[in-house]
Amino acid sequence: MYQILTIKIKVMKKITLFLLLICFAFSTSTKANNIQVSNISLENLNEVSNWVHVEFDLFWENSWRISSGPSNWDAAWVFIKYRVNNGAWTHGIVSQANSVAAAGSTLDVTSDGMGAFIYRAADGSGNVNFQNTQLRWNFGATDTNDIIDIQVFAIEMVYVPEGPFYLGGTTGSEANKFYAGGFSTSSSYQVASENAITIANTSGNLYYTATNASGGDLTGSLNASFPKGFGAFYCMKYEVTEAQWLGFFNSLTETQKINRDVTDIDHKNSDAVISRNTISWTGGSASATTSAPDRACSYLSPGDINAYMDWTGMRPMTELEYEKACRGPVLPKPGEFAWGSANIASNAYTLVNSGFSSERVSNPETNTGNAIYADTNGTISGPLRNGIFAASAVNNNREETGGTYYGIMEMSGNLYERCVSVGTAQGRNFTGVHGNGIISSTGNGTAVNWPNNTTGDGYSYRGGSWLNGADFIRVSDRFDGASVIGTGNNRLGFRAVRTAP
Repeated sequence: MYQILTIKIKVMKKITLFLLLICFAFSTSTKANNIQVSNISLENLNEVSNWVHVEFDLFWENSWRISSGPSNWDAAWVFIKYRVNNGAWTHGIVSQANSVAAAGSTLDVTSDGMGAFIYRAADGSGNVNFQNTQLRWNFGATDTNDIIDIQVFAIEMVYVPEGPFYLGGTTGSEANKFYAGGFSTSSSYQVASENAITIANTSGNLYYTATNASGGDLTGSLNASFPKGFGAFYCMKYEVTEAQWLGFFNSLTETQKINRDVTDIDHKNSDAVISRNTISWTGGSASATTSAPDRACSYLSPGDINAYMDWTGMRPMTELEYEKACRGPVLPKPGEFAWGSANIASNAYTLVNSGFSSERVSNPETNTGNAIYADTNGTISGPLRNGIFAASAVNNNREETGGTYYGIMEMSGNLYERCVSVGTAQGRNFTGVHGNGIISSTGNGTAVNWPNNTTGDGYSYRGGSWLNGADFIRVSDRFDGASVIGTGNNRLGFRAVRTAP
């Protein structure tokens, strides 16, 4: 899961830093990501400008970059956390200047210094092992006697390129689906820029059906800064796992942990395994644990997910970005799921190696779409590990692996995706601000114009879950397009995105 290395490094003759280097990455399995950070060191101290290289090796499986078709790649979002003399963990600011990409890789540091995207420099597929990557860390003033702990995190992402795409507008029966205003509900709406969009049932505008009251208020507009999916962005390849959640949670202060505790009465209310959530925390300074680190993490509340995304320097995905990430530039198909067709497995799955990184489905269906939902869940009663269908598929195609047009996994079924809604004023106020790596002393995210930490107002729930029927996991379905849910439950998960630098 991660390695803990305790070493003493003499960076330059005048300054010796004592370091606890913690390599954090989140493995899943063969045919998943198995992303690993290793061999961290500090090199090339610049005493005048107060920066140093954080050097490390980065490995993951089944990477790709292609120039045709989706014309995209997968990447690692890498960021640094550090603390001085056992104080609070702080986000490390990095710079493109003086950073050094490993051979065969491209390294893009974001303009705000929150982290870097690392990916293949040329077309190819298979495992990657980028050695001796050097990120310039602007550490500021450090005393010669300071003890510094460093954590390096890596999260696997997928690049969704800039370009037009279509929303909703299928001939299927999806609830509250988007369509082109002024036309029939089967007319798709093309998003052709990041310009403002008016929500109205008139020609040229975006509208959606009113199947039920939880679809939205059928009014308002999306300003130019609301991320509409036309612009390029990176999306987490998988839903946040229990291990990823604990990497965050175990770096918090005791006060912050109390408010982010998924085992308390406002979450799953137990340290036991409930609906396959295995997280346990005994309180105080103890670390929380999991027995299924690669499983998608449920029971997280709006406050929890906002804090995580703020802390990682990412942001929520919007409803429009969700549909772009699923279908790409292709016209919508009637009743389609994330893999681009209305075909779907219908028999209960049987698990092998349940709870382990090698967890897989022993009886995946062939020549149809695979997803965990009400019909296939059987007696499993909870979410599966990330990437399970890619590892279980007989044929490596979109339907059998459940992948989206761009190669993003489990966007239909498993756990609901939290997306910023266009159906409430709170959601429409979203301006695409990224987290700054810092949360409040009580454990809350502090990014402005995000959905409400307490009530969840501003979030929609897309893609369904292991407990829902097939209708709820279709790409265009917005049954809960503007539902206000202030707590976590066994059906809700999330993944984060970041606007491409």
